[in-house]
Amino acid sequence: MLSNFIAPDSRDPRLNIKSRYQMLVDGKSVDAASGRTIDRVSPGHAGAVVGTWPEASADDVRLAVAAARRAFDTGPWPRMSGAERSRLMFKVADLILAHQEDLALAESLEVGKPIAQARGEIGFCADLWSYAAGQARALEGQSHNNIGDDRLGLVLREPVGVVGIITPWNFPFIIASERVPWAIGAGCTVVLKPSEFTSGTSIRMAELAREAGIPDGVFNVVTGYGDPAGQVLAEDPGVDMVAFTGSVRVGTKLGEIAARSVKRVGLELGGKGPQIVFADADLEAAADGIAYGVYHNAGQCCISGSRLLVEESIRDALMERLLDISRKVTFGDPLNERTKIGALISEAHAEKVHSYVEAGVASGAELLLGGERVGRQAGLYYAPTVFAGVTPDMSIAREEIFGPVLSTLTFRTADEAVAMANATEFGLSASVWSTNLENALQSIRRIRAGRCWINSVIDGTPELPIGGYKKSGLGRELGRYGFDEYSQFKGVHVTLGRPAPWFA
Repeated sequence: MLSNFIAPDSRDPRLNIKSRYQMLVDGKSVDAASGRTIDRVSPGHAGAVVGTWPEASADDVRLAVAAARRAFDTGPWPRMSGAERSRLMFKVADLILAHQEDLALAESLEVGKPIAQARGEIGFCADLWSYAAGQARALEGQSHNNIGDDRLGLVLREPVGVVGIITPWNFPFIIASERVPWAIGAGCTVVLKPSEFTSGTSIRMAELAREAGIPDGVFNVVTGYGDPAGQVLAEDPGVDMVAFTGSVRVGTKLGEIAARSVKRVGLELGGKGPQIVFADADLEAAADGIAYGVYHNAGQCCISGSRLLVEESIRDALMERLLDISRKVTFGDPLNERTKIGALISEAHAEKVHSYVEAGVASGAELLLGGERVGRQAGLYYAPTVFAGVTPDMSIAREEIFGPVLSTLTFRTADEAVAMANATEFGLSASVWSTNLENALQSIRRIRAGRCWINSVIDGTPELPIGGYKKSGLGRELGRYGFDEYSQFKGVHVTLGRPAPWFA
């Protein structure tokens, strides 16, 4: 067993928490009409059932959509002032902080992520809700007073309507918090369908919104599988917009479904983020950041920095530092406060990650570290893995692995680095490490990615928009731009006085 592996403690009393959840529809906690449920076994603790939630049918989803439709068409929420919506949303943020520990525990158990990481994520989500709450009362349209003495132009911002939000399993609370408060802050109503793997904390979010006084039908949650629950949510004519975070395959399918009824769609999809390290970089900081960028959430992160592009002259010096960190970084038991890397989400996914590693070895890449599953009897753990000698044509350089696996390539010039960074169908994120700010900024400007960092990675703040280029998605979340995603804009021409006659 590797010395940096922390074996799970099967006697931990927190594993005895077997939460049973209900969906939230029209302000009421309900089971699936069929009574069918889904049990979640913690990926970090083999055999431990840590949550149970309903398995929604197509009819269950339609009921939730109908509730959201009524709340939008006849309810008070879209007609409230921004100040009123803001006040209630701030209460949600406060309640999230008040329940930070129990939410973090549920997130850790369901996803398999380290408890310390989960705790920080819940705190960040409270900040997301607070930012959206503050902006909700500052949303505005425009007026045009320069189109003639007898005319006035107005641009009215209006909510898009009912939004179906479908979220993935890797960051259930964060991704819901990146979408729901912006949608309801704009005046929309929502039906949220979280992943069948990790639905508990999304239900708790809606329950806290209900406790805060968000009106019935504004924030609904249905749980279940993509087929039928997710598909019905996308197809239902009562839904005006579909917002999805997940794979390119599913996002493309949802886009096709939405196109049939000319329904608005927002997509945040896959990534293969490059981390470019120039020779003038602070190598200690870069090595630490690279490790964080690829191992965070066990690599199950769409903005993971899983492609290391390092200037040839410093390759050996950087790799020495990076390998030292990778050999020492703790991975294993999600409930241990010292753990940095938790579990993979499922057995099938763990096998998928390992198949990529095997493909990398078979294609001629040099496996410097890791490449193995660890503690298989205890949970779904994968050792930190580093490849060198990778070429751009290899699958480990082109495809999203979604595990703690780093592929290292080298370059000689900035032009070559940018070309390599852009040589992918994805464009979600990128990071540049350099002490030369001009070089770093010029490189970032040329990289086709929607979320970028200079001398950091996987950093975030509610003020800045996120989203992808190319196959990484459509639209933008967060910041003031995030509200535009859930808004429509109406042009109004006002004639002052009596207009000139058309037919004299």
